[in-house]
Amino acid sequence: MSPEQVLTLGSEAMQTTLIVAAPVLGTALMIGLIVSIFQAATQINEQTLSFIPKLVGVMAVLLLAGHWMLMTLVDYMRHIFTMIPQLVN
Repeated sequence: MSPEQVLTLGSEAMQTTLIVAAPVLGTALMIGLIVSIFQAATQINEQTLSFIPKLVGVMAVLLLAGHWMLMTLVDYMRHIFTMIPQLVN
C-alpha cells in the first residue's frame, strides 16, 4: 500500500465524515444561535434553555436525514471493502 493510497483513503474518510455530520451539527449550531439571540434579547440566562430545542432539532434531522446518512456510510464502507484486494497487492 503506497503512501498516496493511504492519504486518499484518509481524505475520503474525512470527507465522508464531514458530509454525514454536517446536517446534525449545522442544525445544532443554528438552534443554539437562535436561542442565544433570544436569551440576549430577553435577558433570560438559563443554561438549560437551549437543551430541549437542540435535542428536538437534532432528532428531527436524524429522522429526516438518517436514511441518507446511513446509506452514505454504507456506500463508503462498501467502497472500502471492494478496494481491499487492490490495496493488498
